[in-house]
Amino acid sequence: MAKQNQSSGKTNVGHGGEPHQTVSADGVRLTTNQGLVIADDQNTLTVGERGPQLLEDHIMREKITHFDHERIPERVVHARGYAAHGYFQAYKSHASLTKAGFLQDPSVQTPVFCRFSTVAGRAGSFDTARDVRGFSVKFYTDQGNYDLVGNNIPVFFIQDAIKFPDLVHSVKPEPDRDFPQAQSAHNTFWDFVSLNSESMHMLMWIMSDRAIPRSFRMMEGFGVHTFRMINKKGESKFVKFHWRPKLGTFSLIWDEAVKIGGADPDFHRRDLWNAIEAKDFPEWELSVQAFSEAQAAEFDFDVLDPTKLIPEELVPLTPLGKMVLNRNVDNFFAETEQVAFCPSHVVPGIDFSNDPLLQGRLFSYLDTQLSRLGSPNFHQIPVNKPKCPFANFQRDGHMQTEVPTGRVANEPNSLDDGQPREDPKNGFTSFAAEESGKKLRIRPESFADYYTQARLFWKSMTEPEQRHIVGGFAFELGKCDEIKIRTRMLGHLKNVDKKLAEQVATALGMKGQGDAIKPRVPVGDPEPSKPLSQYTAAPKSLLGKKIGLLITTGADDNLLKEIREAAHAEGAMLSIVAPTVGEIETSKGEKVTPEHFLAGAPSVLFDCIIVAPAKEKADSLAQQADAVDWIRNAFAHLKVIGYTEAATELFIKASVALDADDGIVDVSDAKLDKFIEQAKQYRVWDREPKVRSM
Repeated sequence: MAKQNQSSGKTNVGHGGEPHQTVSADGVRLTTNQGLVIADDQNTLTVGERGPQLLEDHIMREKITHFDHERIPERVVHARGYAAHGYFQAYKSHASLTKAGFLQDPSVQTPVFCRFSTVAGRAGSFDTARDVRGFSVKFYTDQGNYDLVGNNIPVFFIQDAIKFPDLVHSVKPEPDRDFPQAQSAHNTFWDFVSLNSESMHMLMWIMSDRAIPRSFRMMEGFGVHTFRMINKKGESKFVKFHWRPKLGTFSLIWDEAVKIGGADPDFHRRDLWNAIEAKDFPEWELSVQAFSEAQAAEFDFDVLDPTKLIPEELVPLTPLGKMVLNRNVDNFFAETEQVAFCPSHVVPGIDFSNDPLLQGRLFSYLDTQLSRLGSPNFHQIPVNKPKCPFANFQRDGHMQTEVPTGRVANEPNSLDDGQPREDPKNGFTSFAAEESGKKLRIRPESFADYYTQARLFWKSMTEPEQRHIVGGFAFELGKCDEIKIRTRMLGHLKNVDKKLAEQVATALGMKGQGDAIKPRVPVGDPEPSKPLSQYTAAPKSLLGKKIGLLITTGADDNLLKEIREAAHAEGAMLSIVAPTVGEIETSKGEKVTPEHFLAGAPSVLFDCIIVAPAKEKADSLAQQADAVDWIRNAFAHLKVIGYTEAATELFIKASVALDADDGIVDVSDAKLDKFIEQAKQYRVWDREPKVRSM
């Protein structure tokens, strides 16, 4: 190991560039709970550098087991979740790629249960926190349950599962004070990631708008790891899983997310529930990047490294089918809270790779379910129960609800021919990959490039996205009162991109203060990848979006009718907001019941707004701070704003000029075409430099 001096003490750099903080002569040794001194707390025991993990790694198992059992009964991570039922349907047979049954017949709809979640916060935290989002799908196939357990970001913070307890402990509330809650903007998190260069790629994603999605319905999902698919001939290909939302991928901006967190902490939950109740069913396309081991060997990164992605320019997506969520749960606790996802739940035709983070998850998730749900019989809970027949010799245990019959509970046996038996032809078999090597605790050298893909992500962003990443880093690091953490992170950012580092340093008032951190391997300068940007590929559409309409008693009946028809034609949802929640009358006496009252529905809850009070009510509306803020905040959040002449005084009070930009649109006399076309752009990005610096 090469030695590296840091202010925090003596640190050695491992084979793959990972930090090893070693004990000083009079220091405290790191041990297991049995007092065994630990030589390496950074790497799991594997067969060779890139081989599978060994069950005999008692150090990793003790650490993960203790971590898995820290919370009862709430999940340690992904505690705040929301879910729905639906189905998956393949587009065609994918027999050449996999023998997995649910990917063979396009006429079959496979039931699914999908849970979205935040990672860091407790169950009572708020929806719009800056965080990774879990994106997990349980397929109830006729070959057994298959769980695709992923996130809305395709990479992760760490390369080896042995570090997962450390990562989560760092992002959770600091243990002496139990805050901050549901956020990473504090010392322990940034201290940890700044000491682990492998986190740099994930940090670029988490500081981007990807970490504050507009809606679960407008959020991508990824399997994160490299998996295998195997066809009936025994041929194997590596795959990466992708979920793409039909509505496109959209996000909030930071100030908007903060305000929504106060106005409606259940913003994402409510959005999903209401869409399904309105039969506006969310839909995603499942695709894979499929590639051979020979192709993988040619990449300039290691596909077993979970901090790396495969640019779509290298391996395009192969669409497999679609998922539609069409039914809300009947009971949140019984279904959403008790559902148990495990990456180890696979079906024939899908297998694992030697990704060291995945290998640890195969152990950890099952162990967690045993603790959280209190029994090895958690598979008997209806939401977890396979919809195909299942039978084995497992018996008894806490909360056993089945009543097995017969005298035999073992195999082989000669006493009952009716008992279940092995099926070599149709049963699950692991891919016969060749493995050899010494038993080692070592990080592969091929994992040591920590900055090239972080630079790839930065270079692939549009200018607004880059501004938001700078703002994310500045906000989060500004919450760290340890200067050494800030300077260390600025040093890392210089290795990603000098312009990025300079902008963050300027925002912090720390120009020129970044540490000198030498990359383990030379940093590449990749070409941008367009699919990494949300806004480069964002569809111009109002489909699934929300239009907020602020009206008063006496509002123009014709305008209201035209807005309703336009919203319906575009697949948008119209929400009427009024000063009070009681029934009001339009100009022609039509009775309208608002969905929201003004004080409880700030403009942050909508994607675009229209302000159309009756002329005789405009002056009194302009006296209400909530109405003025409705316009001021919508303008600051770059939303398209429609108005009628009667609303002019409100705009004056909000200091928003009617000719400020093309996103301020006159809709008098029901002239909606321009408003609709502007609103399809989602935000007026050219406005942003006028209203905020980042």
